[in-house]
Amino acid sequence: MERAVLGIIGGSGLYELPGLERVREHVIDTPFGAPSDALIEGWLGETQLFFLPRHGRGHRISPSEINYRANIWALKKVGVTDVLSVSAVGSMREDIHPGDIVLVDQFIDRTVSRPRTFFEGGIVAHVSLAHPVSPRVHSALKTACEKLGIRHHVGGAYVCIEGPQFSTQAESLTFRKWNDVAVVGMTNLPEARLAREAELPYATVALATDYDCWHDDHDAVTVDQVVATLHANVNTARRIVAEMAKNPPQGPCPSQDALQFAVMTHPTAMPTAVRERLALFLDRWFPRS
Repeated sequence: MERAVLGIIGGSGLYELPGLERVREHVIDTPFGAPSDALIEGWLGETQLFFLPRHGRGHRISPSEINYRANIWALKKVGVTDVLSVSAVGSMREDIHPGDIVLVDQFIDRTVSRPRTFFEGGIVAHVSLAHPVSPRVHSALKTACEKLGIRHHVGGAYVCIEGPQFSTQAESLTFRKWNDVAVVGMTNLPEARLAREAELPYATVALATDYDCWHDDHDAVTVDQVVATLHANVNTARRIVAEMAKNPPQGPCPSQDALQFAVMTHPTAMPTAVRERLALFLDRWFPRS
């Protein structure tokens, strides 16, 4: 059975885990430019982890400026098998309180200006995204939350907006009317799309920081409010990561074979430079002679 290697995308403090050993940094060059930051490798017991600060250390990269392709490519390159996204979100439901954890199972894309595929420039692939969250990682997250006794909600859709501004009240109220919407955020797309193209099982720990502006008591979301609740949630996120390291994801996942029948371009028609850029993903299904 393949040993799980966890890739954690989130805040820069997530890797400050008690017991994390053999810590070192990796500066990764990718065909898509530089990732948000160096990858921080460490071990918790028998589990290898790679942490990637999504916004860079010091939180210097806007959601729209994140190089999502480079981030996912870098995690794939170092051998990550499963990706855990730790993300701050606004709650779209009364029962999801600030400070709660949401394990979403769907996404709605409201971004407008982000590259969302690795496959372009002469190579076409259409992966299935009907179920964008990996049951393998989602199950491990659910088990971790239950073992730790953390208040959490299972399921619901994450609306990803472009940002960096928070939603208008009209937008917030509209999202509330959509089917099964649980939270709103700015970072999980195209991240989840690209993870699927990279055949990496992906799931989200959504940290509710506020009620967004639909709520009578939260008619304006402030950065101070979000940051205060987020800091309170950091320890919870660390506990979840540590518990997942003890009981990492297991079993097969459809994500792991997402490209098997998705690539439409015949190998002889693939431009050489593009084929080389995508070798990390294509060599498994289209071995080079």
